[in-house]
Parts: sequence; C-alpha cells; structure tokens
Amino acid sequence: MSDACGCGSDEDRPGGQAEHEPERLWEIRELRAAAVTGVMLAAGYITGWSGGPRPVEIGLYGLALAIGAYTFVPSTLRRLLKGKIGVGTLMTIAAIGAVLLGEVGEAAMLAFLFSISEGLEEYSLARTRRGLRALLSLVPDEATVIRGGTETVIAPTDLQVGDMMVVRPGERLATDGVIRQGRSALDTSAITGESVPVEAGPGAEVFAGSINGTGVLHIEVTSTAADNSLARIVAIVEAEQSRKGASERLADRIAKPLVPAVMIAGAAIAVVGSIFGDPLVWIERALVVLVAASPCALAISVPVTVVAAIGAASKLGVLVKGGAALEALGAVRTVALDKTGTLTANKPAVIEVATVGAATAAQVLAAAAALEARSEHPLAAAILAAADAVVPADNVQAVTGAGLTGDLGGRHLRLGRPGWLDAGPLAAQVAAMQAGGATAVLIEEDGALIGAIAVRDELRPEAREVVQTLRRDGYEIVMLTGDNAATAAALARQAGIDTVHADLRPEDKAHLISQLRQHNPTAMVGDGVNDAPALATADLGIAMGAMGTDVAIETADVALMGEDLRHLTQAFRHARRARSIMLQNIGLSLALISVLIPLALTGLLGLAAVVAIHELAEIVVIANGVRAARTKAIGDTSSKPEPIPTGWPTPRNQKTTAAS
Repeated sequence: MSDACGCGSDEDRPGGQAEHEPERLWEIRELRAAAVTGVMLAAGYITGWSGGPRPVEIGLYGLALAIGAYTFVPSTLRRLLKGKIGVGTLMTIAAIGAVLLGEVGEAAMLAFLFSISEGLEEYSLARTRRGLRALLSLVPDEATVIRGGTETVIAPTDLQVGDMMVVRPGERLATDGVIRQGRSALDTSAITGESVPVEAGPGAEVFAGSINGTGVLHIEVTSTAADNSLARIVAIVEAEQSRKGASERLADRIAKPLVPAVMIAGAAIAVVGSIFGDPLVWIERALVVLVAASPCALAISVPVTVVAAIGAASKLGVLVKGGAALEALGAVRTVALDKTGTLTANKPAVIEVATVGAATAAQVLAAAAALEARSEHPLAAAILAAADAVVPADNVQAVTGAGLTGDLGGRHLRLGRPGWLDAGPLAAQVAAMQAGGATAVLIEEDGALIGAIAVRDELRPEAREVVQTLRRDGYEIVMLTGDNAATAAALARQAGIDTVHADLRPEDKAHLISQLRQHNPTAMVGDGVNDAPALATADLGIAMGAMGTDVAIETADVALMGEDLRHLTQAFRHARRARSIMLQNIGLSLALISVLIPLALTGLLGLAAVVAIHELAEIVVIANGVRAARTKAIGDTSSKPEPIPTGWPTPRNQKTTAAS
C-alpha cells in the first residue's frame, strides 16, 4: 500500500502467508471489524432515535468507534514512530477531534466507513495478487517417478533433477523436463495463453503446468519444483512489480506531500477561524477539511490498476514486469519487429535447389550437408533435413560472415553467401530466390560452382493479420533484420510492412531503435537473446516465445510466453486500456478533493457526509481499477487468419531448377 495512504499494516507477513491470499470478503479482517462496527453503530442510532438512555447510546457509539479504529489506528501509530504520516493519520486526528467535540457518533461513523474502504482495498489487491500466484497452483499435488525400477508417487517438492517422471493422459506436469519416451499433445494454454495443444515427442522440452493429452510420457526432470519455469516467472514478475510507472510516481508525488500540507492547512483553519469566529465551529470544520483532503483514493488509484492489469495479462501468457513496463506498453506508438523468430516461425526449410551442368540436386545437398554437419545454425538444420544422407566433411573451417570450407573424398568444398562466392550462371536464379523471400547459399566443388540452395523461414500465418491490426490501431510498423535486403523486402511485402531495414548487426539495430525513439515511444519485439542490445535500447523490450528462456524473461520488459503473434496486439490493447483507467482514477481523485475541500470549509458538508462521499469515491476508484483485470482470450487459433500472399514455393512443393 502507498505510504501516502498509510492506512494498512506495513509489517511483513508471516512466512507463507503471502502465498495464501484471502478469497472471500469475510476473510478480510477490516471487513469483519466493519460488520461488527456497523451493528454497534446501528444499535446506537436506534437507541438515540427511540429515546433510550443517553449513556447506552454513547456506550454503543464508543464500542463501535473502538472496533472500527482498531483497523487503522495501531498501524498509524506504528508508522508515526517511523516518521511516516498518511491518510490514517488524518483519520485518527479527525476521530479524536470529533470525540473531544462530543461527536462520538460522527467519529464512529468515520471509523466504520474507513474500515470498509480499507477492507475492500485489501480484498481487491489480494484478489489481483492471486491472479499471478495462481500460476503456481497449476502444479499438481503429487508426481509419479520411476525409482529403483518401480513407480513411486511423491510430492513435487521432492523431485530431483534427473528423475524420470511418468505423466499419464489428463495429468499436469509437476515440473520442467525433456521427453524421453512417448508422444502426446500438450495443453499449455494456462501458461502461454494459446488454445491449440502442442504436439511433443522424444527430445522435446516441456514445462510445469502443462496438461498431457492422450499418450503416456516419460519425462526426465530438468529443474526442481522451486526452480521450474512457473516459479521463476512468478518470482521475476513479483520482484519487478516494485518498478513504478510515470502515473504511479505522479500519484505518489501528489499524495505524499498533500498529507502534511492538509494537516498544516487544517491547523491554520482552526486557529484563524477560532480568532474571528466560533472556535467549536471552526475546529469542527478544520477536522472535516482534514478528511475531505485525504488522498487515499489518489494513492491507491494507480497501484490497484497496475496489479489487476498485470495479473490478468499473466493469464493470457503475457508477462508484464511492473508498473513502469505496463505504462510504457500503453504509451508505445512505434513497433519495431525483428524478422527471424518474430514475424517468421524460425523453422527454415529448403524450398529450391538450382544446379549447374551435370550436378544433381542430391549432390548439391550432400555437399552442403557435409560442411554443415556439425553446425547448429537454423539454416544448417534445414539443409541437413533436406539431404538424403550426411557424411561430415574434414578440415571444416568457418569464414566469418561469409561461409564454410572443407574437404570430402578428395574434393575441396566451399559454401557461402552470394558475393563471397560468384553466382555465375545461377545469378538470375539466385536473384529470384532472394526476391521470393529466401536466403540463397552457393556451393562450389574444387573451385567450380555446382549449385545454389534456397532456404526460407516461412512467415507466421497470423503475421499479416497482426501487422494490419497494429496499423489500424495507429502504430507505426518497422521491420529490422540482419538478412539481405532482397529477402527482407520480400517477407515485408508478404507481411504488409512498408518500412524495412536490412543487413543489420545487433549494434545497428540498437542504433536504429535510438533514432526511432526520438520521434515516438518505441517497442522492440525480438527473441530476447540475439536482439538483447535493441531490446535494452528501446522504450520497451518485448521478447517473443519466451517460455523456458530465462534470458528472454530477464532482459525484456514484457515477455510473450507463447508463439502466437496475436498476443502482441492483445498486450498493447490491454495496456492502453489499463493506462486509460489509471488516468481516469487520478482525475477522479483530484476532482473529488478539489470539490470537497470548499464544501467542507464553508460548512455545507459535515464530517459524516464527507467521510461517506470520500470513502464511496475510493470504492469507485478501486472498482474502476479492478476493471483492468478484464481480458479476452485470443480466439481459437483454428480460426483462419488472413492468408499470406501465395506464389512462392513452400517446403512441401520444393522445386529444382538447372542452369546449362
């Protein structure tokens, strides 16, 4: 809770209690106290209205005041001992002053209403905190492992790295691991926000909280329950929630000095009014002004919105790291998209092989695969997958920024990009490959060109739809890539992007982002690893497909856990709505203070009326902030996004051309 509000406890919770947030209204201490206070207060009013004994009436009011004040006076005194003042201080002074003036019923009403608002505030924050920590509840209560050749049921906390976990159909994964046996479709919607199950088999990395589909899986555990992907996500986001955005800092800057200023103004009103008028009247008005100017609604207006919005985003597979990131996400006007892994699926495939003379496509692929046999580059994986058989070459050496050389069966081979190797008779085919959005690789054997291979990373099916949506929402779209200009331009045309920057090194991307920031708040969307400099340079770094990638989650301000690019537009809209709610709350809170102070000063509103209006406004602000928790999941991805323009070959209709 904000220091300016200063109403709740600032003591640390007992161990483990942070993980058990109240789920029902009656579990909130302040609301239970408010209920009892309300009963005592009502009994006091009934006694007074019915002409009952005055001591009984005052006694009931006093009991109501004591119970209601218990929810905020002790914590206020503790904060005063630490040199902190807040709205709780104003309310305590107002209650004491009302009692001294003989208005015990007014003081009890103040305590009753204030305890209600405090309880509802705590409930709203607890509910939104649960939204994030609910991720941890996705881990099952028990896990089955094979130890000593037999299946044993243990608690997830007892899992050790290297254990072989058995997961049957319908069960959730207790921790992260790698599939060693079995195939199944895994439902990861609770983590990534994507509704379509993901097919997984031996060697696939899987994550805690996923639901197994139809097959029995044997999974080797790669992380403990305390250090799995879900636990790390929650820990990182909770740690980053202390980062405040501009609106939150603005609310704090206004609210914190307002409390002492109001106390000084109240004292001045009481003194000056007592000199020139009735002391009792002006002291009472000064107390009413203290309550009227309390900034608790202002102090809580942004935090409750931030927590609600971040918790809701986490349910959609969008990790937003704190209020600063949320506000930056809502303020972005330019979006820079990396090509590989963001606009494309990062699954390149060979789509065409061009040959020279008597060389065949199989020979060209075999020669290329021999050089790429030990490479982990995505293009290498595509070539190796296309080759019928792979015999690794000897003496393989990498030529930085150019290609590879090596020997195979007494022949000297070279593989590289056009420019390092001469395309010769294949120049026209190579140009056509690049114009079609493919990366062209040339292969030489004993100094003679034998062929060219076109490898293309296909555009994500939803990429064009996402670009159109972003543009319709008013964003400026830019594509950044280290690929050649021809390939980049072709993919940009497919995606519907007009502004393209190609042949960029990581430092070039960062420099370009700096230039874009001079015109508009800019977000960089990349894979979180290769694009780290650009992500760090942008006003907001967004990592795509970050599930299981600690580096991406830690370096980016926002992480999209799944692979559906539509989460990007969803995240932007969610943040813009949350930012709008923040500004609404700040405006409402300031307007309320500006209206109540003159009404209190002129005596048009009494203490009970001001308290009722002020606390009602705080409830409105909280309710408005909680609206940021409303989200809409992306429709089932089986719905067809706008198709990508056709006309270029795909991996399934790979073609071969020859040059004489």
